[in-house]
Amino acid sequence: MNIDSINNGIVLDHIMAGRGMQIYHALGLDALDCTVAIIKNVKSRKMGTKDIIKIDEAIDFDLDALGFIDRNITVNVIQNGKLAEKRKLHPPQTLVSVIRCRNPRCITSSEPDAEQIFRLTGLEEPIYRCAYCETAYSA
Repeated sequence: MNIDSINNGIVLDHIMAGRGMQIYHALGLDALDCTVAIIKNVKSRKMGTKDIIKIDEAIDFDLDALGFIDRNITVNVIQNGKLAEKRKLHPPQTLVSVIRCRNPRCITSSEPDAEQIFRLTGLEEPIYRCAYCETAYSA
């Protein structure tokens, strides 16, 4: 299989195998007019297998959402065919409008305009709690 290199854009590397499509949809990559390649089940010495997403355009996206979905992702920014910047992700301390509270009694269920705010409470296994009702949401 031959996937061309990109000149200017972003490569999302070290995605847990099978999560590539979830990230594709969560970041709204289907709405882009540029080339996006999702490479699934790539052999990796460190991970066994992994997914990779190549975006042939420099775009802005929500790093918090990406860190929530998979904190082991590496974001590689490519400029003029070379690696310009490499970012490691961490679980965000606060998530705003990334996930929804599952508690039917939460104020966010009855007030659709209320922002969905979650705060990180667990570090070993990231657990987020709703800012309004404290309902737990694990990644």
